[in-house]
Amino acid sequence: MISEEPNLDYIDQLARDDDAVKQMLIDVLKNEFPTEQQEYYDSLAEKDFKKLASNVHRMKPKISILGLEKSYKLANDYEHNLKNNNLEGFEGFEELLQLISSFLKTI
Repeated sequence: MISEEPNLDYIDQLARDDDAVKQMLIDVLKNEFPTEQQEYYDSLAEKDFKKLASNVHRMKPKISILGLEKSYKLANDYEHNLKNNNLEGFEGFEELLQLISSFLKTI
């Protein structure tokens, strides 16, 4: 169970009150995350652990940007497990993906 909520605090810091920059960062998240998520699911269907680890690795900056510090650690641990052909952490990562997807629909 993930005990934190995504937020735009870090994006606000990066944008420094520049709404255009803030919107650009949000647009990048909204455009890239669904593609990366689909690539993750494709790799999962193929049971390609190397690709899965790479997919998780590419999503970690977005997790961090959304202020999900504990979830970043979860993703990092999951990535490490995938590199060892181990799916431990799958359920938590799946919950995280759903949380981020839902959040991105609201911003």
